[in-house]
Amino acid sequence: MGSAAMFFHSATAFHDLVTRIDDRQWESVALGEWTVRSLVGHTTRAILTVESYLLLDDPGYPNVQNAESYYARVYRELTDPEAVAARGVEAGIWLGDDPAHAISDALGRAMALVDSAPPERIVSIGGLGIALPEYLRTRVFELVVHSIDIARATGLAHGQSPEAVSATLELAAGIAAARGDGETLLLSLTGRGTLPDGYSVV
Repeated sequence: MGSAAMFFHSATAFHDLVTRIDDRQWESVALGEWTVRSLVGHTTRAILTVESYLLLDDPGYPNVQNAESYYARVYRELTDPEAVAARGVEAGIWLGDDPAHAISDALGRAMALVDSAPPERIVSIGGLGIALPEYLRTRVFELVVHSIDIARATGLAHGQSPEAVSATLELAAGIAAARGDGETLLLSLTGRGTLPDGYSVV
């Protein structure tokens, strides 16, 4: 399955999950300082950024090689955790009284842009460029990981496909390798070692 199709299916599964959240759960604690609403808002940004970035001019050249490099290097340099947390809260408010409808509309707009983009389309992120298929791999990662977070917070099945979970796991391992942690992760996954406390690839 190509990255565009994987993105669509992962986003659709996320949307379906949101439709099953009970009204009483939206303000409950979900992840860190985020409520369920804020976590859903943050996850929705995996769709909204596709739309907003594809509305920008094509920078004409890719200087971020792939999704692994995006997370191993660029994401760490460009990301401010406090700003990420605040944007999640803001996005949760933006969802309004009918989050599922807002997400469905956003996905429709994003996919229209993805479907009309030329094969060589480069996405501009913070002044850098990454090929659209590689950027969509990062969006699948966000959708899958946070759908699982939402499922854990609400007791609902996350609904992400085995293929999407496998692709996300593959990317996570690739990020670890790109950061120089490949051996440590491999030893842990094969029962020959343990990861440091609090270890994360993002």
